[in-house]
Amino acid sequence: MENNAELIKQCEQMARQWLSPSFDEKTRNEVQAMIDNADKTALIDSFYRTLEFGTGGLRGIMGAGTNRMNIYVVGMATQGFANYLKMNFADRDQIKVAVCHDCRNNSRLFAETAASIFSANGIKVYLFEDMRPTPECSFAIRHYQCQAGVNITASHNPREYNGYKAYWEDGAQVLAPHDAGIIAEVNKVKIEDVKFTPNRALIETIGEEIDRIYLDLIKTISIDPEVIKRQKDLKIVYTPLHGTGMTMIPRSLKHWGFENVHCVEEQMKRSGDFPTVVSPNPENPEALTLALRDAKELDADIVMASDPDADRVGMACKDSNGEWVLINGNQTCLLFLYYIIKNRLATGKMQPSDFIVKTIVTTEVIKEIADRQHVEMRDCYTGFKWIAREIAISEGKQKYIGGGEESYGFLAQDFVRDKDAVSACSLLAEICAWAKDQGKTLYDVLMDIYLEYGFSKEFTINVVKPGKSGADEIKSMMDNFRNNPPKEIGGSKVCVWKDYQTLEQFNADGTKTPLDMPATSNVLQWFCEDGNKVSVRPSGTEPKIKFYLEIKNEMKCTGCYARCEKESDEKIAAIKKSLGLD
Repeated sequence: MENNAELIKQCEQMARQWLSPSFDEKTRNEVQAMIDNADKTALIDSFYRTLEFGTGGLRGIMGAGTNRMNIYVVGMATQGFANYLKMNFADRDQIKVAVCHDCRNNSRLFAETAASIFSANGIKVYLFEDMRPTPECSFAIRHYQCQAGVNITASHNPREYNGYKAYWEDGAQVLAPHDAGIIAEVNKVKIEDVKFTPNRALIETIGEEIDRIYLDLIKTISIDPEVIKRQKDLKIVYTPLHGTGMTMIPRSLKHWGFENVHCVEEQMKRSGDFPTVVSPNPENPEALTLALRDAKELDADIVMASDPDADRVGMACKDSNGEWVLINGNQTCLLFLYYIIKNRLATGKMQPSDFIVKTIVTTEVIKEIADRQHVEMRDCYTGFKWIAREIAISEGKQKYIGGGEESYGFLAQDFVRDKDAVSACSLLAEICAWAKDQGKTLYDVLMDIYLEYGFSKEFTINVVKPGKSGADEIKSMMDNFRNNPPKEIGGSKVCVWKDYQTLEQFNADGTKTPLDMPATSNVLQWFCEDGNKVSVRPSGTEPKIKFYLEIKNEMKCTGCYARCEKESDEKIAAIKKSLGLD
């Protein structure tokens, strides 16, 4: 670990501030133990920085320290947020916020802490009575006409994590300039400035009344209710992975008319320890083990899993041999947008001003579908706050009909401004019903898409680099790729190179063109002559650097799928070798 004497000195100086009577005895003891320990690893990791808002807000391991999630970091963040709101909305008679939380350990404590501090600052708080999905927090902000919101969640991170998502008045996660503005205010706050004593008169508990309104609106996004009536016995296996999805997703499926929903019993037990999974992430095949067990026993049609805060959905279905296969986030997004476009056209609902959105690292097959069907498609940065921004800038002029990202997030409507597994699971069940109505599975529909629009295989590589030394290593890797861009990747010449930090596109003929994006971002992309795409970016919420590979191929028949997969795996191995990742 880091041996820098100056860094250790700075961390000790910061840690000693946490020995004051402003902090409880348990926290003081934990901090003193770090200071006394000859191994300064824990001290540095806990105090080398203050948690900042990234693509997913504030997120970190729970424990004592400025770089940890605890009531004091939550308290200072909330006090700074409250100060910023009072500056921005000084003309309002009553500033209002919504506060929500997930199933994690300490989530209710952190939510109540945030609610207490907002109320102590004269801000009206709508506090959910218990855990609820992330998208319902976004919906509540809009419904109650709040100026902001806070959701306590670490999404799909491991059990030792928690987080703090800050939302603005449109129900979307905070964007510039407010993100920097909030951080500036938070950084001014000392622990003695935090008003922890609540004004109970300003805290209103919300629950069932908003649940019903939310579920009724979600039902309106159904494109073909008749197909659900015909396939109401569709066998659905669902798991919330111990999280908030259990409160809303089975209810929504029933509300849409699906009568045969089986919930995985062991994972319908709420727990921040996530006892039945290694990681509560529907991207990980292991997380669907119990759901697939039940699906085989029941001969189900589809398996769905939501992450702990129920904003993302993972899915499995049967292939042409009747074997269960996992459908990745790119494929799920592809199925959603293909169905929405195809069936809006078939039912006469599509308008010339309708548009869809995907993130820059999500499959380019979506663009192929949109182009051929003459539907506007927009690319944006990773993170649903950027999709929400596209909805906001076109509000009243164009209609958003769907958007998603490769990391299993999808939003099918505009009355929520964050990814939404409640509506996504309901719509996914409708797509499965539509396929079954034609004697097909979702796998068959995916094969239809590849035959018509071209095959694509996506592969993500996560290189984990924890702690201060890891953050330095990730920065060094990005600097090296930026300063020494590859001329070929996996045996194919790079023909276009995009740097979203400088907002420049470098072309094969030596010319440069500007990139039209709303802000800079630490992302690099290389497009190769064979149609393949490689993107690299540090994660905004976890200590890792992510590589996104997209391999293109032509599929002339459904029997060609295995060949395309095999050739793609060979190409992925070659690309990994090119980038020094093998």
